[in-house]
Amino acid sequence: MVKIRIVNTRSKAKAVQAIKYQNNKRIILKHFGSAHNDEELNELLAIAKEWSIDYVGQMFLFSDEDPNKIFNINHCAFIGVWYHFFYQSFTDIIWEMGYKDIIGLLKDLVIIRMFEPASKLRSIELIEQYFGIKHRRQKFYDQAKKWLELKLKIEQTTIEFAKKHYNFNFDLLFYDVTTLYFETFEEDELRRNGFSKDNKSQQPQILIALMVTKEGFPVAYEVFSGNTFEGKTILPVVKNFIKKHNARNFTIIADAAMISTENVKNLIENKINYIVGARLGNVSKETLEAIDKSLSREDAKTIRLKTDKGFLICSFSNVRYRKDKFEMEKQIEKAKAIVENPSKNPKTKFTKKVSDDKFEINHELIDKTKKLLGIKGYYTNLEEKIASNQLVIQRYHELYKIEQAFRISKSDLQTRPIFHFKEEPIKLHVLICFIALVVSKHVELKTGVSIKKFTHECKKITSGRILNQITNKEMILKAQPNQQMLEYLSKIVAPH
Repeated sequence: MVKIRIVNTRSKAKAVQAIKYQNNKRIILKHFGSAHNDEELNELLAIAKEWSIDYVGQMFLFSDEDPNKIFNINHCAFIGVWYHFFYQSFTDIIWEMGYKDIIGLLKDLVIIRMFEPASKLRSIELIEQYFGIKHRRQKFYDQAKKWLELKLKIEQTTIEFAKKHYNFNFDLLFYDVTTLYFETFEEDELRRNGFSKDNKSQQPQILIALMVTKEGFPVAYEVFSGNTFEGKTILPVVKNFIKKHNARNFTIIADAAMISTENVKNLIENKINYIVGARLGNVSKETLEAIDKSLSREDAKTIRLKTDKGFLICSFSNVRYRKDKFEMEKQIEKAKAIVENPSKNPKTKFTKKVSDDKFEINHELIDKTKKLLGIKGYYTNLEEKIASNQLVIQRYHELYKIEQAFRISKSDLQTRPIFHFKEEPIKLHVLICFIALVVSKHVELKTGVSIKKFTHECKKITSGRILNQITNKEMILKAQPNQQMLEYLSKIVAPH
C-alpha cells in the first residue's frame, strides 16, 4: 500500500514523499520536493496523491473520487480536442435508422464524409485526427467487395425506414440523374466521357441515377458508365426497383430528358404510371396549333390533350410569359446583329444559314416561339379522374426535391471529383456517399435545419484533451451539449 508522508527537513521545510513498507522495511518510492509554506505543501500533496493513484492503479481505499477530477492545473497541458459528441451522435443516428451492418471503418467513413469530405486515405487520417480512432489504410481496399455486397440490404433498410417514418408506399417516386467526374483524363469501361452536368466534358465521368420520395428522402440509386444517355436509364432502374421490392401502384416523376415514344410504350407495358416534363419545342405542328387555339392566356389556366406520349397537360403563367418574352426579344436582337454583320459561329437561336457567309432571320421559329410564350408542358398517362391537371403540375414541380438531394451530395458531401480508378472502390465511394446522403436528409427533415447547420452545431461540442504531466496520461474533459442540440437530437434519436 502506497502512503504519502510529510517529513520535516533540517532547513525547517516539509518534504513530501511516497513510501511503502516491504518486509518491515520502509521504501521511499518518490520524493516530490520540499515546501516552505502551506500553499507549496498543498500543491506537493496534490501531486503526490495523483502520482500514487496512477502508481497503484486503483483509488485510495474508501475513496469515491474520480481520478480524472484530481489533477494539478500547473502540471497539465492542453493538447487538443476530440469530436466525440459528433461521432457518437451520428453513430446513434445511423443505428437508429436500422443500419446495423454498417460498422467499423465503413461506418466511420460515412461519418467523416459528413464531418469533412476527403479522399479515402485522407479520411482514414482524419478519423484518427478528429475522433481518435485508428484504422489500417489497406482495410478499405480489402473490404471493398464485401461492403459492396451490402448495397441491396442497405437499400432495403432505407425503404423500411422510409415506410415507418415517412409513410412511403411506392405510390410516388422522383427520378433524376447526375454526373460525377474524375481527376484524370483516362477512360475505361465505367469512366467515360459524356455530357457533363458539371461542365467537365473533357474528363471521364460516371452517371448516377437517384430515386427519392415525395419528401426528398433518397431510397435507391444505380451507377452507369459516363457515356450513357440519361433517357436510357429510367426503364432498367425503375423495373429493377419494382422487381426487387414487389412495388405496386407505382408513379415515377422525371424531367423532360426521360421521355421518348419508346420509353412511354415500355412504361405503359410495365404498368408504370409517369409524370414527365414535355419539350414543347419538339411537338408536332398539329399539337402546337391545338395548344395555341385551346389554351387561354390567363394565369394558371390549363388544357389536356391526348398525344402518342400520353396526355399532354399545358399551363400558362404570366410570370413565365414575361420571362420568355424578354429572352425571346433579346435573342431576336442578337439574330438581327448577326444578319447585318455575319460571323463564322453565330451563337443565337433565331438565325438560319443561307450560304457560307450569309444568314437570315428564322421567322418560322420566331412564330413558333411566340405561340409558346408563358406555356409549360407535362406528359402523363394518369386519367383526369385520378390526377387532375393541377395535381400533375404540382407533383412535377416537387421534382426540385431530388435536385436538393443532388446539391447536398455534391456540395455538403463533396461526392465529386472522384479519385479512385478501379470499379470496386468507385462503387464503394458512391455507396458511402449514398448512406451519408440518406442520413443527412433524415436529419434535415426531422430537425428543420440544413445538414450544414446541424453538423456545424455538432462540431462546437468538443472533448478537451488534457495531458497530466505527472502521470503522462491523457484525460478527457467533455463539454455538455446545449439545449438546442438536445432538442435536435430528441427529434432524431429515441431516448435510451
